[in-house]
Amino acid sequence: MTVKTTVTWNSMLAGYSNRRGKIKVARQLFDRIPEPDIFSYNIMLACYLHNADVESARLFFDQMPVKDTASWNTMISGFSQNGMMDQARELFLVMPVRNSVSWNAMISGYVESGDLDLAKQLFEVAPVRSVVAWTAMITGFMKFGKIELAEKYFEEMPMKNLVTWNAMIAGYIENCQAENGLKLFKRMVESGFRPNPSSLSSVLLGCSNLSALKLGKQVHQLICKSPVSWNITAGTSLLSMYCKCGDLEDAWKLFLVMPQKDVVTWNAMISGYAQHGAGEKALYLFDKMRDEGMKPDWITFVAVLSACNHAGFVDLGIEYFNSMVRDYGVEAKPDHYTCVVDLLGRGGKLVEAVDLIKKMPFKPHSAIFGTLLGACRIHKNLELAEFAAKNLLNLDPESAAGYVQLANVYAAMNRWDHVAMVRRSMKDNKVIKTPGYSWIEVKSVVHEFRSGDRIHPELAFIHEKLNELERKMRLAGYVPDLEYALHDVGEEQKKQILLRHSEKLAIAYGLIRMPLGTPIRVFKNLRVCGDCHSATKYISAIEGRVIIVRDTTRFHHFRQGECSCGDYW
Repeated sequence: MTVKTTVTWNSMLAGYSNRRGKIKVARQLFDRIPEPDIFSYNIMLACYLHNADVESARLFFDQMPVKDTASWNTMISGFSQNGMMDQARELFLVMPVRNSVSWNAMISGYVESGDLDLAKQLFEVAPVRSVVAWTAMITGFMKFGKIELAEKYFEEMPMKNLVTWNAMIAGYIENCQAENGLKLFKRMVESGFRPNPSSLSSVLLGCSNLSALKLGKQVHQLICKSPVSWNITAGTSLLSMYCKCGDLEDAWKLFLVMPQKDVVTWNAMISGYAQHGAGEKALYLFDKMRDEGMKPDWITFVAVLSACNHAGFVDLGIEYFNSMVRDYGVEAKPDHYTCVVDLLGRGGKLVEAVDLIKKMPFKPHSAIFGTLLGACRIHKNLELAEFAAKNLLNLDPESAAGYVQLANVYAAMNRWDHVAMVRRSMKDNKVIKTPGYSWIEVKSVVHEFRSGDRIHPELAFIHEKLNELERKMRLAGYVPDLEYALHDVGEEQKKQILLRHSEKLAIAYGLIRMPLGTPIRVFKNLRVCGDCHSATKYISAIEGRVIIVRDTTRFHHFRQGECSCGDYW
């Protein structure tokens, strides 16, 4: 160019400033500008901060011959984004003129650093509260579980944008209030806001958590009609929703038609097959992933090891575990060790599982011992169960699962004095057991059941159906497994307790209310018990129905008296 103005120089400088790693070239270019203006200085200042060089940015800021409000805001934002709130506050207090950007930077910075009290104090005295400040406060409240305050601020906001709605929806999902998140999503759409990939990912995660397949399918239709139709993030979230809601067939159809797939997409599909016990399909897909040049990451191997675990491929799982570092350069993480300990434990190789725990390159976390404890219950190994429980409770003294699993091992061996001792210990340590419950969606309404439920309005019909099923099951050869009635009571009472388990109540309700030919999908917050597993096989044959049960570990597909897990679970 024969003639260059300061604007021209600034355009070039902005180009370098926006690309990380170009700080040296940007500074050389800045030093060549004949007459740098305030914009030149601000662009160079932003360049330092964009490259996380806060120290050089501060030196440059102090040397600037002239500063406008944007200069002060850029420096304050830089401090805030790097968690340096004391330095940000110093500048904020001495800056000559503040605008909404200044207040937003400080409020957002305090929220990010976890100081909600100071964020709230600033927000209350801010002369102008922009939508950014309101949204920052809502995000902070949700992040720290202050849901009622988030709701209060959300309702008081004079103006809301899509980011605000997304913050509330995601906050509900993250705080285990998926139902409220889905209700708010519907309200958002009715208010005229078009969801973006972030909204859709949150609501699909909510559908997965609630197992709300019908709503998930409606979101699928919404995605197909929207400009983000084939956005990888939205597509992968949708795929994951289908897997977690028990609809593996539609998940696979979606996977096949997705024009673009990243490693997260492949991981979601492999994990889906693994969770449903389709180990061979999961491993076939892993081979196909490699053949198509997609490099597996550590999450891929968690899925692969889970697939081997659920299918009982013990030796193959060990082979994949050993090949991670050797062939793929993927470092083994605690999640991988948990999978392999579970793999060995379920396979009856409890001594090998303990040896692996002792050889781990890092301190075992509580999930490792929880997994080992579960395997000890399956194989009734009291000595190792006590070893696992002791270590688990040392790491996590408030772990209800540790006490419950140990009590279950004692109960399975009729050691009721020890069961009572464990329960006393729980009471003394004020440990509260998570109550088991199951739920089923019927006509877009989620019905929840607890064991021995007494509040469902149609309980009389459910009990009638269960009594009818019990008679038919006994004729077919079913014998209640009293080992899973974890109370020291008489035999008949144990049978009644088993018959009123939450998953049986949910299945009976599904049989009453779901039309023939429709799979019955039941979801449980704990692991399905052995007696319920056995009974559901009989029920699927007697009623000629497909029953899909998801527990915390995996999916069980019951058809014609058989389960997809092959009784290995």
